[in-house]
Amino acid sequence: MRVNANGQVTLPKELLERVGIRPGEEVELGHDGNVITLRKIERGPPRELTKGEQLVARIAGTATANRDLSTDEIMKLLRGDD
Repeated sequence: MRVNANGQVTLPKELLERVGIRPGEEVELGHDGNVITLRKIERGPPRELTKGEQLVARIAGTATANRDLSTDEIMKLLRGDD
């Protein structure tokens, strides 16, 4: 394995799968002398979303998907009225 001009290496997919690292997950790099380590960052259980995060999750992608909504329908969607 070679380091490219940007200081990057490509880790084999099989190795990542073996240690349970999937695309999008965060890792932490460290070193001990001349040994470099890579560790998967373990996250706790998902936290409850704030009201703002819930709002964003509810309306994500609606700007182009729901152009035919009326103002009242948009306000209902934003407010979460059922």
